[in-house]
Amino acid sequence: MSLPAVFRGRDAVDAGMLSARQLRGPRVRRLFNGVYCPFPTTVDHTLLCRAAALVGQGQLVLTGRSAATVRGVVLADAHDPVEVLTLGAGRVHRRPGLDVRRAHIDAVHHGPWREIRIATPLRTAFDVISRRSIADAVADLDQLLRAGAVERAALKRFLSQHHDDGVVHARTVLELADGRAESRPESAVRVLLALGGVDAEPQHKVIGLDGSVVARVDLAVVEIRLAIEYDGRWHAERSAFTRDRERLNAIHAAGWEVLTVTAEMLRTPHRVLDLVKAATARRRHALCAP
Repeated sequence: MSLPAVFRGRDAVDAGMLSARQLRGPRVRRLFNGVYCPFPTTVDHTLLCRAAALVGQGQLVLTGRSAATVRGVVLADAHDPVEVLTLGAGRVHRRPGLDVRRAHIDAVHHGPWREIRIATPLRTAFDVISRRSIADAVADLDQLLRAGAVERAALKRFLSQHHDDGVVHARTVLELADGRAESRPESAVRVLLALGGVDAEPQHKVIGLDGSVVARVDLAVVEIRLAIEYDGRWHAERSAFTRDRERLNAIHAAGWEVLTVTAEMLRTPHRVLDLVKAATARRRHALCAP
């Protein structure tokens, strides 16, 4: 008899699929206390959410980065805890791998998903951005906006109508978010610059002297033609390196300066901000010089 993708151990024993002894053996993998999957099974965050549904027994609402991942915007992986809210007088307690919070959620803001409830996209977005640091929350919201999982105007209305803990923080995050961002590091650099007083536009198209688009840069201070690129796009392969050099030459020929930010540089964000501010001052002076 084949085992379900996730199951309660006591249910499998009652159905004669496994013995209590086999629950401690190599045929299964424990996901939560009393909840298992067959071995071998690839465990991703969605599978963990299904397992959490069996833990909650109808008392939980899937939300935050977990709900976003189930809905197709992958913000959590198998190493992240499943984020849930308790319903009513639910007594499911926090445990390893399960982030349980007691917070009010209106009935209109959740619906059914397997054996658990799931927050609506707007409530999901709120729980994503109301608890994390500004940089992490903006990066997550950028991905939600880019995927069309939530609309900026609708989220703004939602936040204006609520006074839950974290709503002021969430409003700040929304002001900084931009669905054009293509990666989390790009979002992190943009937030760093914005909080430091530098307004950079994501995914800007650089126009060459002949009027054609020569490149699309990660971030741009458009009025002074300064591009800020995250290091992830550069490659060691000869063909890719050649294309990158040709692209960089085309950007320079269009009158732009390019700064490259690496993951290593982001470990000291104040230095990145100082570098960009120095470049903006230099560019402004050069463009204003007679």
